[in-house]
Amino acid sequence: MADYVIAIDQGTTSSRAIVFDKSGSIISTGQLEHEQIFPKAGWVEHDPAEIWNNTREVIGQALSKASLTRHDIAAIGITNQRETAVVWDKTTGKAIYNAIVWQDTRTQPIVDRLAADGGVERFKQKVGLPLATYFSGTKIVWILENVEGAREKADAGDLLFGTTDSWVLWNLTGGTDGGVHVTDVTNASRTLFMDLETLQWDDEILSVFNVPRSMLPEIKSSSEVYGHAHTSSLLRETPIAGILGDQQAATFGQAAFDAGESKNTYGTGNFLIFNTGEEIVHSKNGLLTTLGYKLGDAKPHYALEGSIAVTGSLIQWLRDNLGIIKSSPEVETLATTVEDNGGVYIVPAFSGLFAPYWRPEARGVIVGLTRFVNKGHIARAALEATAFQTREVIEAVNADSGVDLTELKVDGGMVANDALMQFQADILNVPVVRPVVAETTALGAAYAAGLAVGFWANLGELRSNWQEDKRWEPSMDAADRDRFIRLWKKAVTRSFDWVDEDVE
Repeated sequence: MADYVIAIDQGTTSSRAIVFDKSGSIISTGQLEHEQIFPKAGWVEHDPAEIWNNTREVIGQALSKASLTRHDIAAIGITNQRETAVVWDKTTGKAIYNAIVWQDTRTQPIVDRLAADGGVERFKQKVGLPLATYFSGTKIVWILENVEGAREKADAGDLLFGTTDSWVLWNLTGGTDGGVHVTDVTNASRTLFMDLETLQWDDEILSVFNVPRSMLPEIKSSSEVYGHAHTSSLLRETPIAGILGDQQAATFGQAAFDAGESKNTYGTGNFLIFNTGEEIVHSKNGLLTTLGYKLGDAKPHYALEGSIAVTGSLIQWLRDNLGIIKSSPEVETLATTVEDNGGVYIVPAFSGLFAPYWRPEARGVIVGLTRFVNKGHIARAALEATAFQTREVIEAVNADSGVDLTELKVDGGMVANDALMQFQADILNVPVVRPVVAETTALGAAYAAGLAVGFWANLGELRSNWQEDKRWEPSMDAADRDRFIRLWKKAVTRSFDWVDEDVE
């Protein structure tokens, strides 16, 4: 009897494999970072071959640390950075260009071209998304238009596209030797190509983008057996039975299965997902309409999402670009050397502003600088930027749903930061709650896979696994909160309209 499920978490900065037991507890983890490639300002790439090699290695790490073999694993789940686009040759198995990452802004001219007829909301009613560089559709167009020979190969049916879930799945099931080319509804809903009603690729939109349908993976549910690990894998013959985009996976791992339930993930960026049940809700306040999950043949669950491009990566920027800290956890220590932000606000619009503004021409600003300000204030302002951006997204969710959020479930790497979580509770004026298992992204993928093979019986069993670890109650004076929010909103306006036509 297999006692465990393994999740592959292919994230923006690293790939991980995590083994979970029936209670949803972590048994072992393997993790490797991959290179962040910045060829030009605004360009962000990953090496798909490095990602696949790392994925194989972390599976080995996780199994060996717990002295497990494939016979101990009931199923494999996959979760992934959602909009990052890989295009590869199905004959050679090699990517024809680096993966273009979700943060990359090079496709703005393509967005502008497509928006010339109908504006950025041209396809929003059908796909739930505005035209933006964030989504993978324009990244495919860029590769087809800029990589030599790509258009001809695509038209001949020789190229495949996938977000990194599809890339990992195709390779894990054999690659050129019978690899399965599939994605799930949550990842498909991030391309600009999937009709929210039919859950199928829209031929009319594909025609406008000039992307051949033959490139695209088959769309499946989030929880079913897609294939089995190839005989060359350490997990050979193990069913791969769950796929969820990382934010939907975190929501699933938080047991936010029903309408009105939500979570906020603090990672490279921040992503708040609010479950709207079986109803498609179109935002009037700058949120995305997306798929929450679909279990086998059951009806899909939809969600509203507030996507924030830069939160954890702002802390990495302090570490790697400015050298203010040597490791990310040091930011909390540095921030607590000062009593407040000293009047400093950082708006990290490195890739423009995502929700709720959708201002691609915005760029990062640090405002309120005086001679009094030191690196402690900068560190504190960087942490507070995450909480302020989350506050604005939750204001949008409250407006769209008509129901005010009464508490916020949180997960992701930054939730270990007590100072940030307390400030988050203060600036929201609602409790912030962290679960015992904070690795909810991988857990959600494990849950989806385990449900498909009967390892877990139903959602009720998963819900009973969820346990509260820590709760932060708001304690800030209302006048202080109002002042902080007023100054933050003023700072945000200073980031607008930075990129002119003659600036790349």
